[in-house]
Amino acid sequence: MPRGGKKNHKGRGKQFSNPEEIDRQMRAQREKEEKEGAESGSSSESEEESSSDEEPKRRGVEGLIEIENPNRVSQKSKKVVEIDVNAPKELSRREREEIEKQKAKERYMKLHLEGKTDQARADLARLAIIKKQREDAAKKREELRKEKEAEEAKSKR
Repeated sequence: MPRGGKKNHKGRGKQFSNPEEIDRQMRAQREKEEKEGAESGSSSESEEESSSDEEPKRRGVEGLIEIENPNRVSQKSKKVVEIDVNAPKELSRREREEIEKQKAKERYMKLHLEGKTDQARADLARLAIIKKQREDAAKKREELRKEKEAEEAKSKR
């Protein structure tokens, strides 16, 4: 016996199931499923009516010991009739923050378009400066064009 008391199974002969044995087991399982299906099919209607009002089956020790855990939330399924579509939906914290963020952005954009924010004022001042520079450049070009025309007119005479 090796150290630690564990047996080594390596090198042992492998055991294979007979094909007839496998077929017999599969037939037995099919018959069992058919019997269960036939029994549940006839009594399924009465079980559905009675099980909808009762609590779910308790597993293990739950059936023996009555517990009152205030933190335990029981899962109750709601019927389609009981669901109120028009009831206000409670939003999660992330959803609320996302909506608040969008509203704040919309308010800022509205004020920005009206020219009431610091950034909008700076943009408008920058635009005014650029507009003034472009007007000056256009006047200068116009004056140069007029001078050239005047020089051409003198040279032709």
